[in-house]
Amino acid sequence: MPSQSPYSHAPADYDCAMCSIVAHDRRFYTQPEDIVFQTEVVTAFIGSHWWPKDKGHVIIVPNEHIENLYAMPFDTGGHILATARRIALAFKAVYQCDGTSTRQHNEPAGYQEVFHYHLHVFPRYEGDELYTSTYDRYLTTPEERLPYAEKLRHYFATERGQS
Repeated sequence: MPSQSPYSHAPADYDCAMCSIVAHDRRFYTQPEDIVFQTEVVTAFIGSHWWPKDKGHVIIVPNEHIENLYAMPFDTGGHILATARRIALAFKAVYQCDGTSTRQHNEPAGYQEVFHYHLHVFPRYEGDELYTSTYDRYLTTPEERLPYAEKLRHYFATERGQS
């Protein structure tokens, strides 16, 4: 049963893309091969839409359908934060990025477009203009995402990816 809050905006018949990704369903842009890290509580995968200077960002979702931050159980939120840390450290090791950023939106006025809590983790590079540029995100192909997913899965399969 979905975790609800008085701040729910998903329609009653909402077909959740994030729940499909967690279930390894192929109906949406993201494919099972995009998943880089998964536990009983969270799933992390390469985002299907990229910004030109910040390729290979990761999205972390709770496996349970939770619409937004307001409905997030504290324990689940702790798992998401711990996974964000792991992804950020993986980016530093694998992508050799200069830094990392996270982004999360709640409700339509907060730019939430998908009504399942999700946290974006971005590799950041000097001068990438992620938050200040007007350049648009674009849809990638599974073939474009695969090398990024493989590198991160390899990182997590090694001992340094276990901490």
